[in-house]
Amino acid sequence: MKPSHKSCEAAPLLPKMAETHYAPLSSSFPFVTSYQTGCSSLPEISRSTERALREGKLPELVCGIKETVATLSQNPVNIFVTGDSGNGMSSFINALRIIGHEEDASAPTGVVRTTQTRAEYSSSHFPNVVLWDLPGLGVTAQTVENYMEEMNFSMCDLFIIIASEQFSLNHVKLSKVIQDMGKRFYVVWTKLDRDLSMSALSEVQLLQNIHKNIRENLQKERVRDPPTFLVSNLDPLLYDFPKLRDTLHKDLSNIRCSEPLKTLYGIFEKIIGDKVAGWNQRIANECLKSSLGVRDDDNMGECLKVYRLMFGVDDESLQQIAQGMGTVVLEYKANMKSQSFHSLRREDWKLRLMTCPVANAFFCLFKCLPWLCPCFRRMRHKRMLLLVAQDTKSILEKILRDSVFPPQI
Repeated sequence: MKPSHKSCEAAPLLPKMAETHYAPLSSSFPFVTSYQTGCSSLPEISRSTERALREGKLPELVCGIKETVATLSQNPVNIFVTGDSGNGMSSFINALRIIGHEEDASAPTGVVRTTQTRAEYSSSHFPNVVLWDLPGLGVTAQTVENYMEEMNFSMCDLFIIIASEQFSLNHVKLSKVIQDMGKRFYVVWTKLDRDLSMSALSEVQLLQNIHKNIRENLQKERVRDPPTFLVSNLDPLLYDFPKLRDTLHKDLSNIRCSEPLKTLYGIFEKIIGDKVAGWNQRIANECLKSSLGVRDDDNMGECLKVYRLMFGVDDESLQQIAQGMGTVVLEYKANMKSQSFHSLRREDWKLRLMTCPVANAFFCLFKCLPWLCPCFRRMRHKRMLLLVAQDTKSILEKILRDSVFPPQI
């Protein structure tokens, strides 16, 4: 006796119907994290950003990062569209590409199984993306594991699982396999127009029921809730189709840029760490006045200005960074501790303790001890240097993030 799968199998939400051969789509269709992907190489152009960071020229670094992101955005991305046979996968691909089913470049659709082998499609709406229309489960293999191997799931960057009528055991197994691979995937429920016409429930109730059905079946196999979209292949302007396209555009940027920019940020952290270590050595050697170009190395406010200039996070540089990123300077100053010595003391209790009146009085009282003054001064400067370096890392992280997803002003 074959084992029962009732724990994963969901009852059909609507009576089973033959797939409709849809009419041509309208051409007026308007066009938005880390995943395991193949897009992990860092463009050579990023090397110019390393030099700019070492020299404290963050406005120049902005240009290098933007060029790096522009290069990464050309990386190809493979999207697999899969699901049970007859769920409308080919129709969905045509709708996503904004072409009618009768056009020469369209994916073949019909009431019978039309996709027998894996087919690839492109779209001007998603440059450098290959949409793979896979044969439905049950056409080429008996198990999800065999299907996964035959379709070469390892080459895919993002999966779109198509469902209609019911969220079957095959859909759950696909979701589980893809999650275990560490890949990103969506669940797209198609033919919503037909569902609404057949159901006695209100639109709100039906949508809630479909979402609940998908979520509960995935939870049984401990699959995290994926982005789920309820759409009609007849009209990609309605329901969740616009949201789907926005999400896909954002995820394409993540897929292309996430790992390379993580690598780049790791390089930035090392450069900043080396810079802090070098300056700590100068502080230890009491070379502050000559190195910083200040008359009084006990004037923490003046020394802070020099440290900020040295790392490229002074007011003028921040203004240029904001202009280069197409935003306002407050976006970059908002979370900075080191805007001024007063703000730095307020935000950091260790520095506040080192520079409080009691500490200053103690410092002055024991100036006669030759070893105490340099030691106390080194502590202050090292702490201030570390805080400026932390602010620099935060600003670099924001630059990288805003380069991929520009802020909305």
